[in-house]
Amino acid sequence: MVKAFRIHKPGGPEAMQWEDIDLPAPGPSQARVRHTAVGLNYIDTYHRSGLYPLPLPAGIGMEGAGIVEAVGSDVKDLVEGDRVAYAAGPPGSYSEARIIAADRLVKIPEGVSDQQAAAMMLKGMTTQYLIRRTYKVKAGDTILMHAAAGGVGLILCQWAAALGATVIGTVGDEEKATLAKAHGCHHTILYKQEDFVAKVKEITDGKGVPVVYDGVGKDTFMKSLDCLQPLGLMVAFGQSSGNVPPLDLGVLSAKGSLFLTRPTLMTYTAKRDDLVATTNDLFDAVKTGKVTIDINQTYALKDAVKAHQDLEGRKTTGSTVMQP
Repeated sequence: MVKAFRIHKPGGPEAMQWEDIDLPAPGPSQARVRHTAVGLNYIDTYHRSGLYPLPLPAGIGMEGAGIVEAVGSDVKDLVEGDRVAYAAGPPGSYSEARIIAADRLVKIPEGVSDQQAAAMMLKGMTTQYLIRRTYKVKAGDTILMHAAAGGVGLILCQWAAALGATVIGTVGDEEKATLAKAHGCHHTILYKQEDFVAKVKEITDGKGVPVVYDGVGKDTFMKSLDCLQPLGLMVAFGQSSGNVPPLDLGVLSAKGSLFLTRPTLMTYTAKRDDLVATTNDLFDAVKTGKVTIDINQTYALKDAVKAHQDLEGRKTTGSTVMQP
């Protein structure tokens, strides 16, 4: 028996139940991982609330790090005792231990702690595909990142700045503005007090930006289109404020033949080779100091309900780790 959070019906944080579950032996292509650290991400709240429906009852949590306890007969590149991390489905990382497909696991390199790995996998890999594949950020670019003091935001600001880009970030208050600036954000906009479209145009001398990275959704989407240059790319990778309403595609042509994408990490890392390349790039960025992973909140795993309350209440910054 191990302890794990389970969801029997969608709802608020209290929908997560801390239960005893049986853990079978790993199948031929699986591994058993004993968690040492578990990541907290906004997608977890979507699964819990039913915004992203799961077949119930279900586990929760997409990200974790730990020690391999056992592997299936077909697994050749992992052995008992390996330090591994992952950001993959099906949900189930909010647990003391779990069974997971071995091809979704990557070894944690020397110089990266389990806590860092658990804090960086989903947000760091998301950042990697956003700035290295969805839109290849290059020196001289000026880009807009919403929620710049959030988990993805702090990583993206650092990494994009290291690539030579100028980063404009929206934040909720002065404290978060200071945090974002300390992590490579060159210009911060207090979106509750300032018109971020006007500020972006002011910063870019009226040109706008070639790309907007928006994980906020409903509250920022339409105005974000007005921040783009002609032929610019709107990257809508999340919706912490709610779903974006249906869009008349004519809006994209009227605002300058804009491009729009709604990417997901799972698509970008579906192939094993892409997963390995993504994590190698991420680990290299951390080990060389281009990116620092700030774990600004730590909770006991059994206190995940409180962690969700704080995350949805916008009381967290950077990355959060839960300890089994």
